[in-house]
Formats: sequence, structure tokens, C-alpha cells
Amino acid sequence: MDSRTARAWLEVDLEAIRRNAIQIARQSGRPLIPMVKADAYGLGAVAVAKTLSGPDVWGFGVATVAEAEELRAAGIRERILVFSPTLPWDFPSIRAAGVTPTLGEPTLVEAWINSGGGAWHLAIDTGMNRAGISWRRVAELRELVLRHPPEGAFTHFHSADLNDGSRSLQEQRFQEALSLLPERPPVLHAENSPGVERQRPSPWDVVRPGVFLYGVGGGPGSTLRPEAVAHVRARVVDLRDVDPGESVSYGATWRALRPTRVATLPIGYADGYRRLFSSRGTVLLNGKRAPVVGRVTMDMTMVDVTDVPCAHGDVATLLGRAGDDQLDVNVIGEEVGLLSYELLVGLKLRVPRIYLEP
Repeated sequence: MDSRTARAWLEVDLEAIRRNAIQIARQSGRPLIPMVKADAYGLGAVAVAKTLSGPDVWGFGVATVAEAEELRAAGIRERILVFSPTLPWDFPSIRAAGVTPTLGEPTLVEAWINSGGGAWHLAIDTGMNRAGISWRRVAELRELVLRHPPEGAFTHFHSADLNDGSRSLQEQRFQEALSLLPERPPVLHAENSPGVERQRPSPWDVVRPGVFLYGVGGGPGSTLRPEAVAHVRARVVDLRDVDPGESVSYGATWRALRPTRVATLPIGYADGYRRLFSSRGTVLLNGKRAPVVGRVTMDMTMVDVTDVPCAHGDVATLLGRAGDDQLDVNVIGEEVGLLSYELLVGLKLRVPRIYLEP
């Protein structure tokens, strides 16, 4: 047995990520800037970037300079954009890594130019109110842009998955902002995953898919359905019979109503299987579904296997596909009030990753 699968592990289907990227490329008709920030949403930025490198990829998106440096150290040579705001003391590291900052505030744009310049993208805020220069203030940058034009400009949709008119409003504001620049930057981008899912082709030059690549998306209004990418598995390491009235796990929050067979899985919230799944989650085991009973602990989770024949060493699936059944990351997150993004990112804590190659 592979020592990595002796306890609990995360299987990452790289070919599914590739196929999800192909869907996005076909839908948009544009090159991609795959977002691999937060270690590719917890699934491994280096492995994902190596999988997606190719003619459909214009570059990669990260949140921090350190994330960009990790990709460079692993041999990733495509463009890398740092999408979180950076400050002047970051500039030497940015240049050393050969990556591109995204800048909005005039003082930071001026500092970038005065410190030597280089490729940069203009961040324009059209309603997210998180980072970038307001679309109302873009004219303030005119002289700086004349001195050192940006390679690109972009905005970010705050509700592209909703049919609330906000996307059209933000696109209108983006166009207004662009009209205030001396000339059109060569590379314009706006669409995140839900933005691409709900419009074809893209009216911009590149698109920025994120969570769709990792198996999340396909909600109302989407014409695409992502393939499952992440599969969390754990082995049965303990089996015991619990009498009616007896409790399971901390706080005695769950008690057996009948003679109950309980299996222990060696995975818990230290592995990213959140405490929110306590007495609410479900696992797939030997072709059946088994409910989580009691509180999820740091290292172990208990499930009711009274109606599920199983033995020590059998494999349970806590997220993803097993046989013909699937615990979809969108669905199980919603059931416990957890964003699918949070669920995926949390999986980088302790479980080893096993990459399923094509």
C-alpha cells in the first residue's frame, strides 16, 4: 500500500482540471489567465500550472508575490500577474521574479514608474470596492499612463452569478473608465468563472477562470458544468457497536436511537474536513451513504454504518466521486452553510495530495 493512502488523502484529477479549462476556453473564445492563488484553491498551484501550461494560457494569476515566486522556482515561465495590491517594498521582488503587478492608486503607479517601471496592469474598481482605482477617478492617471502605459487593464465582477443587472452596470463603468485613458491598453479582462459561464463569446481579450477549474460552478444561468476535481478519502480504522442512548464524540451531541454500528475515519478539521459537518455530513462507503454522527474532531470523524457492511481498511469518500455516486463540492458546502471556496482551500492543511495523471 502507498503510505500516502494509509490514513486519509486528497485525490486531485489533473485531467479534469484540463477539461474544465478547455470548456472555459471554448465558451469564451479567448486565452486564459487561470487563477492559481491560494495554492490553486488548495489543490496545488505548481501541479495545476504545469497541467494547464500551453497555447490556451496567456498567463497565471496569483494573490501574492510569494505565490508567484513559488511558480517561478518550479519552472513556470508564462506571465504571472499578482492581483492583490502590492506596495513599493514589494517591487524589487516582483522584478526579480519577472512577474507583473496590478496597480490602481496614483501614488503606487508613480512609485512603480519611478523605481524602474516594467509591465503592469491597471486595476479599475467598478463596484467591488476592494482594490483598484474607482472608475470615476481614472482621469487622474492620465499623465502617468502617458509616461508609462500599462500592458493591460481589468475590473472584477462582484455578482456575475446573479441576474441582477450588476454585470452590465460594471461593464458600462469599465468602458467609461477606459474612455478616459489616452489609448486602449492591449490586454483587457474582466470575467471570472461565473462571468464566462454566463456569456459567450467574451467581449474582452483574456478571461480569468478560477473556481470553475477546480470543479465548482454550473449554477443557475450557466451553460457549463465543471467536472469534479477533488476527491477526499479516508480509511475505516475503528468499528464499534453503540447501544441505544449512548453518545458519540465530544459534548455528547448525538446519541444512538437504536443499536448502532459506528465507524471511525482518521480525518478531521485539522485535515480540512470542517466541524460544520458534525452530525450533518455524509460519506460514501461501499456503494452506500453513511451519515456523520457526533462532532467532527481534530483528527477523527465518526459515521453510522449500521446499514453499510464494511471492514477495517475500507475506503470512505467525504468529498467527490466514488463509483456512481458523488458528493458535489457545491452541494455539500451549501448544506452546512460553507462556501465551496472555503471547503477546497481548507483541504491543504494536512492530507497528502495524490495527483491523478492523464
